Amino acid sequence: MLLPVMFSFFTAAGLWVVYFIAVEDEKITPLSSEYKRSESKSPPYISIAGNAPPASCVFSQVTNMAAFVGFILGVLRYLQLKPRVHKPWLNIGSLVALSLACFGMTLVGNFQLSNDEELHNIGTSMTFGLGTLFCWVQSFMTLKVNLRNEGRRAGIPRFLLSGAVTSCMLLYFALMAQRLHMHAARAQWALVMFFLTYLGTFAIEFRHYHFEIVCSDDQDPPLSLSESFSEVSEYQSDQL
Repeated sequence: MLLPVMFSFFTAAGLWVVYFIAVEDEKITPLSSEYKRSESKSPPYISIAGNAPPASCVFSQVTNMAAFVGFILGVLRYLQLKPRVHKPWLNIGSLVALSLACFGMTLVGNFQLSNDEELHNIGTSMTFGLGTLFCWVQSFMTLKVNLRNEGRRAGIPRFLLSGAVTSCMLLYFALMAQRLHMHAARAQWALVMFFLTYLGTFAIEFRHYHFEIVCSDDQDPPLSLSESFSEVSEYQSDQL
């Protein structure tokens, strides 16, 4: 249950640390200020905040860790829904979408805007586009599967968050096209915070489940109880 909540909290905290480092180094204009093109500071986009060291070092670490844990969340969610969905392609497609979004996140963090703008923008499109698709699919599956009769309790907030994510993404690209950079940056930050909040809602269903990793050797047949006692006695005699 704590994994989605901790993921959302620490990822958001890490991104805000990147933001405050960039503001302190006077690399970007604060979100609360007005952007003036005559200034040497850049608009406070997340990518620009994490574009130069030392903020870029923290940004890469945050995005890599977030991509890894986000992928783990996607796998756990897939396993949770696997025995209950009647259309497995929807569950598989959701996992693929989030996996590619997480991969895009690593591109965003490891290829800074000033180093490889094209690859960085590809990663941004993958993260935002496929992440939004994942939100809508999971919202639909939440109501459809209705785990522990909590489908409406979790599904309605997820639909609202999916709408917020989509609205922020469309607003972000629209404002970017009009070169309203301060408003576009605010929409981008809101988009990321809504998306992290969405992933944190998986704690609602995860609290009812227990996940285990079982490792077994298929080559050796399982020991009977008498064989187990025999091995223990042989080990003790060897020690004596």
